[in-house]
Amino acid sequence: MPVAMITGGSKGLGRALAGALAGEGWDLVLDARTAGVLEETARELRGRYGTRVVAVPGDVTDAAHRADLVAAAGSLGGLDLLVSNASVLGAEPLVRLDALPLEGLRRALETNVVAALGLVQEALPSLRASEAGAVVVISSDAAAEPYPTWGGYGASKAALDQLAAVLGEEEPGLRVWAVDPGDMATDLYAAAVPEDTDARPSPESVAPAYLRLVRERPAGGRYAAPALLEGPAGQGGGAR
Repeated sequence: MPVAMITGGSKGLGRALAGALAGEGWDLVLDARTAGVLEETARELRGRYGTRVVAVPGDVTDAAHRADLVAAAGSLGGLDLLVSNASVLGAEPLVRLDALPLEGLRRALETNVVAALGLVQEALPSLRASEAGAVVVISSDAAAEPYPTWGGYGASKAALDQLAAVLGEEEPGLRVWAVDPGDMATDLYAAAVPEDTDARPSPESVAPAYLRLVRERPAGGRYAAPALLEGPAGQGGGAR
């Protein structure tokens, strides 16, 4: 069975992607900081789909934890897909740049960019050995559009997009996709803009867009999940 690693896999989009891949027969390595919630997710997926799911609690900013994740994938036979989903906002709720704590910006860059690259570096030997190695990084429209209060988070996602683009050039044997999922009803969005009570799509409604990438393996680049759900796979922007 193919093996996927998903960071931030205990809830929200990470959990939705885990369920979608498990339903397609993938074995999984899941990461999250809260061990109890992560183990509950892993048990549910094992019971529902009968797939192998290894839960590795920890923080992706910890190099030892990243090594443990790759080792866990090795115990399942290797690694075919790395989904870099773990993210932090840098401030909760989001604030204007003139009020953004610099420590919060550092935390966002460390988690959303530095740790993501560190995990790619750790996982590259396994991904290169796969016949269908792929990397997905979770982007945001805030990486490309100047939304007030989204500056710090958006800057981190813009940096992640550029890393993904360069990785795709440097590793032509892999598929590397940056995917903007669009607006979703997640804890992250609620923490970012708690006063926004409008109904938003569930992460589960977005997951098929990611499955389409994995199945069809279009050229590497930046994609918007809503566009992938509506028509031919094509690169472009999307929503936060």
